Amino acid sequence: MINIGSKKIGMPGWRNENFLSDETLKNIYGEHAIQHFNQNNPSLFVFSNSKPFDLIELEQLLQAVGWGRRPLRRVKRALDNSLLKVGLWQHDSKFPRLIGFARCTGDGVIDATIWDVAINPVYQGYGLGKLLMTYLMKSLKRKGISRVTLFADSDVITFYRKQGWNLEPNGKKCAFWYSN
Repeated sequence: MINIGSKKIGMPGWRNENFLSDETLKNIYGEHAIQHFNQNNPSLFVFSNSKPFDLIELEQLLQAVGWGRRPLRRVKRALDNSLLKVGLWQHDSKFPRLIGFARCTGDGVIDATIWDVAINPVYQGYGLGKLLMTYLMKSLKRKGISRVTLFADSDVITFYRKQGWNLEPNGKKCAFWYSN
């Protein structure tokens, strides 16, 4: 059972006590947060578009996926100027760990562009990247965004094609688009 539209997503057989209460989920991760269990990893994962980011933790995640170091003041400005920021946390009651991230820029009405999609390599292969993108797209849809573009490195084209994204018409850029 994977329905990213619900607050609780997981696998058949998981009991409700494995999930956070709605109140706890909202208090820690904010409005519209959803939780997910993966049958191959016993951890609870939470997607949120309102929980603030620790810049150092975000930098560590981006370095873990092999991206170059970015000045934290510029990262903060980029986040502040983003239309939407989505995080994926491995839940821990004392210290939730950021393991996934994506952000969007745009006009907030018609267009948005997705940037900086990252899943910590330790957690790749569990379907969390696909779920992060689904959560991100549903968050954009709630904002009424009707056209979404995506910029990605050439080595992840296959990942996005499997999700229905199309390569830019000339096939020379790593720009993708999705039309609702």
